[in-house]
Amino acid sequence: MANAHTMDEEKSVAYDSSQVAADGSVDEIPAYLRKTSNRGIFGKLRSYEEALDRKLGVEAHGIARKLPEDRDPSYAKWSNQLVMFALWASGTMNLSCFATGFLGWELGLDLRQSILIVVFSTLIGSSVTGWCATMGAPTGLRQISISRYSLGWWPSKAMAALNVVEQIGWSSVGSITGGVALSAVSDGKVGSALGVVICAVVGLVISFFGLKVVFHYEKFAWLVFIVIFVVMYGETARFGDLETPTKLEGSTYSGMLLTLFGVVYGSSSSWASVVSDYYVEYPVNTSKVKVFLLTTMGICIPTCIGMVLGCVVSSALNNNEAWSAEYEEGIGFLVQTMIYPRGFAKFILFILVLSGIGMNCIAIYSAGLSIQQFARPLAVVPRFIWTLLCFVAVILLGLAGRDQLLTYLENFLSLLGYFTTSFFVIIFIEHYWFRKGSYANYNLECWNNPKELPVGYAGGFAFASGIIGAILGMSTTWYVGVIAIKIGESGGDVGNQLAFLFAIITYIPARYLELKFVGR
Repeated sequence: MANAHTMDEEKSVAYDSSQVAADGSVDEIPAYLRKTSNRGIFGKLRSYEEALDRKLGVEAHGIARKLPEDRDPSYAKWSNQLVMFALWASGTMNLSCFATGFLGWELGLDLRQSILIVVFSTLIGSSVTGWCATMGAPTGLRQISISRYSLGWWPSKAMAALNVVEQIGWSSVGSITGGVALSAVSDGKVGSALGVVICAVVGLVISFFGLKVVFHYEKFAWLVFIVIFVVMYGETARFGDLETPTKLEGSTYSGMLLTLFGVVYGSSSSWASVVSDYYVEYPVNTSKVKVFLLTTMGICIPTCIGMVLGCVVSSALNNNEAWSAEYEEGIGFLVQTMIYPRGFAKFILFILVLSGIGMNCIAIYSAGLSIQQFARPLAVVPRFIWTLLCFVAVILLGLAGRDQLLTYLENFLSLLGYFTTSFFVIIFIEHYWFRKGSYANYNLECWNNPKELPVGYAGGFAFASGIIGAILGMSTTWYVGVIAIKIGESGGDVGNQLAFLFAIITYIPARYLELKFVGR
């Protein structure tokens, strides 16, 4: 009886949510984890997290698979399903999105060309994220955990690490743009450094409480932001420069188009590695078409609204010296100049500061989950600890990058698209080619058991091949690949296209060999 009682206690360890398989088995958990999960400092921290969950609703679920019978039934309501649109609308329609719209002008493209590339590349990138979103409800797994069935156990850990970098970077972008705007609102009394810290802190507070609080904030925030952007269109659209043509020609012109495509595509597709993190509570039978459309449009439409406005305003800098001078001071100072009256401009800037918070809380929340999926010992540490550490990293990166925002955005967003393209290709092929598009062919009970999941020979090889293709085709301010350099005078970014091609060519034969010789 004593032994049975001990085993029962082990199965009810506070942090079994990240270590115990769906069938209740604990055999694959290292003994030292079972011994330390309910005692010592981590056990004490977990008890604090559970207490906060009971009193304040702080999410203590972690990365465990959300079983159908354990999901919140309120997510079946249409109002909560519309959150699939609102969540991403609130996270993408922000000041950093507006700032990204200036890149076409920075690259020497005219207004028409910039708008066409923004809309086209945003739609493609959003569709990549929208498809990945369809996997969340049927599996009940976070996006990195889903990738274990295609990338494999070990390569998915590398993806988790990249994901942490990605989400910290996104949160830093939101903090930088919000901090610059806050500095402008205060007429410089609040420095951009302090502004970065304030924006990061607010994002931390919301993400700290977990999924439900994030949903509640994002459900309504986008309505305020869309009104603000409509007002900004009304005050600035007439200044857009449709007369000045681009001076670029030939292959140099093509190269700049490709580079802008890569940046904008990366900004929308980069959510593909986290999107299912927010869908684990939805019913298993939730319409995949509904999930795809709501998620895709929730990213595409708001992103286009913000970026196209950036395209319009940046084109006006050709003929407006006052705007151009303020732009050199920072994007927030430009907004304050182009909106009238001045008091109203300050109000809009303040709202735009809040717009970066939506992206921050999404990114910080998913970064903490990705750390827990990097290694099982790390999953013993409560999520809120990792959230706090990610917050510190956001502060440091935001402070370091605040003075060169556009360069930061261009390089960072380009890099994001490269590895999410390979990530998407591998998951997509595995699902439709090798698992015949059916979730019945996924053994969801073994989601945390490396003995039952693919080792990752095929996934790792294909992912590495995609990265090699990206390196050959990437074009950034700090490195231009050997293929990209051949496109025009400054190079043209074909990193995503080569990552897609290399990953698809290598994964199919490598996966056949893995199944033949390894058997899983």
